[in-house]
Amino acid sequence: MSQQLSIESVGADIESAIAKGIQELGVSRDQVIVEVLEEPSRRLLGLGAKPARVRLTVIRAPETPALAAEANASEPATHLFEDEEEEAAEPVSEQELAEAARVGEAVLRKLLQRMGIRASVSAHPAQNQSGEPQHWTLNVHGKDLDELVGRRGETLAALQYLTRLITSREIGRRAYLVVDVNGYKARREQVLRRLALLMAEQAIQRGRTVAMEPMPPHERRIIHLTLKDNPHVSTQSIGEGDGRKVTIVPRRPQQP
Repeated sequence: MSQQLSIESVGADIESAIAKGIQELGVSRDQVIVEVLEEPSRRLLGLGAKPARVRLTVIRAPETPALAAEANASEPATHLFEDEEEEAAEPVSEQELAEAARVGEAVLRKLLQRMGIRASVSAHPAQNQSGEPQHWTLNVHGKDLDELVGRRGETLAALQYLTRLITSREIGRRAYLVVDVNGYKARREQVLRRLALLMAEQAIQRGRTVAMEPMPPHERRIIHLTLKDNPHVSTQSIGEGDGRKVTIVPRRPQQP
C-alpha cells in the first residue's frame, strides 16, 4: 500500500489517546475506526500508572471532498446482513441487482484509487444461503491487502458501508452488495459455519447452553442462519457492544 492506514497512540485515558492519534493523522473522528488495545490503570498515589493505548484505522475515502459530500448527504443506510433482526428485503429484479453491481464496482474502484490502493475489482452474483436476500459480491484482488481487511474485518466493513452508501445514492434505491477482499469473507464464513455446527453438537451432547466468542453483527448472523433449521438447538445473542455473542441453547425434548 502506498499510504499507512493505521497507527497506535497512547494517552492518559482512551479519549486522550484517540485525540492524539487523530491529530497526528490529520483526520476527523468519524474518519477512523478505534480499537482499544490497553485500558489505562492507576496504582496507589499514581505511581506506576499505565496509559491507554489505542489503534486508529483510517477510512481514507472521505478525505476527498467529493466523496465526503456524497457520504454525508445521506442518512446512514441499513447494513445488509449485519443486523440480526433486519427488515424483510424488498423484491429486486435481476436487472436491478446487476445495475447496482455495475455502479458499485465503479464506486469501489474509485474509493480504492482515492485510498492509494492498487487492486482489481470483479463482480458476480452471490450464491445465497437460506434467509439471505439476493445480492452481488464485489471482490477486491491484489497483493498486501491485509490492512484493507483490518482486525476482525472492521476496515473491510467500513469500506463496504461506504460502497453501499454511495451506490445507493447513485441508483436511488438500496444497493444489495457485499464487498470482499481476496476471498476473506468467503473463507471466514466457511469457518464460522463449521464452528456453529461443532458448537451445536457440543450443546446437544452436554445438554446445556454453549456461548461462542464475541463477534461483529454480520458474523453472528452467519451463526444464526446456519443453525436456524436445526430442530435440536436455538440461538440467541446476549451482551452489549463489542462483547455481544451468540449462545446456542439445546431444545428440551417434547413430553409425550
